[in-house]
Amino acid sequence: MDSLTQIVLGAAVGEAVLGKKVGNKTVLYGAIAGTIPDLDVLSRYFVDTVTALEIHRGFTHSIVFSIVFGLLFGWLTSLWEKRASWKQWSWFWFLCFVTHPLLDAHTTWGTQLFWPFDLRLAYKNIFVIDPLYTLPFLVFLVLTMFQKRTSAKRRTFNKLGLIVSSAYLALTLVFKFIAFQKFEEGLKKQGISYSEIETRPSPMNTILWYANVMTEDAILMGDWSFFDSKPITFYPHPKNHEALGTLKDKNKVQRLIAISNGWYTAQRKEEDVYFNDLRFGLLGVNSDAKKYAFSYLLKPTESGLEVVEEPRNRDDAAQLLGDLWERIKGN
Repeated sequence: MDSLTQIVLGAAVGEAVLGKKVGNKTVLYGAIAGTIPDLDVLSRYFVDTVTALEIHRGFTHSIVFSIVFGLLFGWLTSLWEKRASWKQWSWFWFLCFVTHPLLDAHTTWGTQLFWPFDLRLAYKNIFVIDPLYTLPFLVFLVLTMFQKRTSAKRRTFNKLGLIVSSAYLALTLVFKFIAFQKFEEGLKKQGISYSEIETRPSPMNTILWYANVMTEDAILMGDWSFFDSKPITFYPHPKNHEALGTLKDKNKVQRLIAISNGWYTAQRKEEDVYFNDLRFGLLGVNSDAKKYAFSYLLKPTESGLEVVEEPRNRDDAAQLLGDLWERIKGN
């Protein structure tokens, strides 16, 4: 999830664990804890693009990290915060750390919760930014902070924030199931044969849903809103894997294929070859848009192969947000 959401979650969990003993400092420490696992993004400044992709939401989003650093931060905090014991602070940091990847597991990218095992959990039922999850949570947290440390209202407000956000997260799983059924129904009516289907919510809402459908020669992409009245249209995106040529045997390309779980297409533009990760869809609302959210230029060099992520600009985001609202209202 986005940084604000993880800060609010960490603060609320911290408050639930030690708020009565320590007060608003637990909100501060919890907010800090909510940001620490995402420091893995700094790896992009020290390693190549593919390695950074592998590191992202890996070790720092694992149970192992939560235990080891929970104990370490618990011990360090107990040195100057005497209102709680080392064990209590360790439990505090562990819960603040581990709830971060548990939430991230509901997004498309997922997390390696069971690192070092190569298993990425990705339920794909909520977008990384969802105001309906974050804003009510934030409101209850603010109300909590304005209450006295021993106040019953303080605990009530914080519990309500956790309950409301968790209930919405559970509701998105129901929405995902309904959307999946709709996509399956659409494929069946249109007589489309496929081997695999994945669904995910569109940006900042759970009303409009996207689907990736694996076929022999192409990946089909479709979208469906709860307010739609017309049949779903599936647009083919040819796999075109042969465009990779001998690059497909390169170590970095094989690792990109593994990262994408096979949901990729290849493109050749003049002399350049691109690897498109289709798990995150397109930079556009309609499934026939041409620009992918994550695309990588494969540049052969004298020392091997350089992988360069294609930049995204603010104009793309502005256009996407404008089109998104219209599409959510139905076709």
